[in-house]
Amino acid sequence: MATISATLSISFLPSPIRFAVATTSTSTTSSSSWRIKRPARFRCCAEPSSPEQENPSTPAPPPVKPPASPSSLWGISTSTWSAGVAGLGFLETAYLSYIKLTGSEAFCPVSGGGCGDVLQSDYSVVFGIPLPLLGLVAYGLVLTLSLQENGKKFLPGIDDLDIRLTLLLISTSMATASSYFLYILNTRFIGTSCSYCLLSAFLSFTLFSIRVKDLGLERVQKFVGLQLSVAIIVALALTNSYSSATTQLNGTNDFVLERYDTEITTESTPFAIALAKHLRSVGAKMYGAFWCSHCNEQKQIFGREATKILDYVECFPNGAGKGKKMAPECAAAGIEGFPTWIINGKVLGGDQELPILAEESGFTVEGTEQS
Repeated sequence: MATISATLSISFLPSPIRFAVATTSTSTTSSSSWRIKRPARFRCCAEPSSPEQENPSTPAPPPVKPPASPSSLWGISTSTWSAGVAGLGFLETAYLSYIKLTGSEAFCPVSGGGCGDVLQSDYSVVFGIPLPLLGLVAYGLVLTLSLQENGKKFLPGIDDLDIRLTLLLISTSMATASSYFLYILNTRFIGTSCSYCLLSAFLSFTLFSIRVKDLGLERVQKFVGLQLSVAIIVALALTNSYSSATTQLNGTNDFVLERYDTEITTESTPFAIALAKHLRSVGAKMYGAFWCSHCNEQKQIFGREATKILDYVECFPNGAGKGKKMAPECAAAGIEGFPTWIINGKVLGGDQELPILAEESGFTVEGTEQS
């Protein structure tokens, strides 16, 4: 009866107390043993022991650092912005690649044209590869890596930091190339509008800004040396590729015009001779072309003797037309029309009257320089 009473009292106690009482029982009956094991099994399932409790000498593993949260612009992640901008650039360069490879006429959204002139010039090719095709590859790579950063698994085995650093270097090279092309556009194609060139430059600079925002200025400063190296390599490569590039005379792709000399029938006045000497002394130059009627008229205004004194530059010494290039000196000066005067750094387009040239160069009627 004592055993039965003890057993009943234990069964109505809370589980911790029941376990404590049960473990102190000295009964050797099978029922008592069963009641000792039952709460032990319940305790193991409800309160599993930790490795530290089983082996206190085992050091605790280091805490895992949570991944850095992605940066965002106006509530949209930088990877999404990067993918969107790269997608626009991919579409633009795909269209320009098609135009370049098929020789089709480019649609110019801005009146006045110029898009096709730039696209068909020597500056649209880098080491024999069409520039739009290189842009297509660059934008496609940025688009792929941006989508990878955004959760798409295109390239396994690349961690997030590698992707972000690669995107920073690619955008750096694209921004450097765009700056170089804008310089070419403003020095070699004066007066020519190229909407696609400006759009591509805008997209490249935008991508660069997004990638800088993504890493943060503090982290970007650690890679400034690497970025400068990439920029210098791109600039040197483009300079080497364009060392022999020249602009081509517009509208002369279907014929070849051999060079010829025009006869100057007028005689020079003393004023014209004195002005010609003065223009040469101050470094003034007249850029012209043998086929240009306005250039011939300008020479007739000066006369035979004075024309021989002028510092005249023939921009097409080997002829004009298909396969004929503008002289490097004219291309370097950005000459787009004929005749063109450059006097004391000022550009005058078209044939000019002698008094205007005298005024621009500081030449007086008496033949002395103005104060």
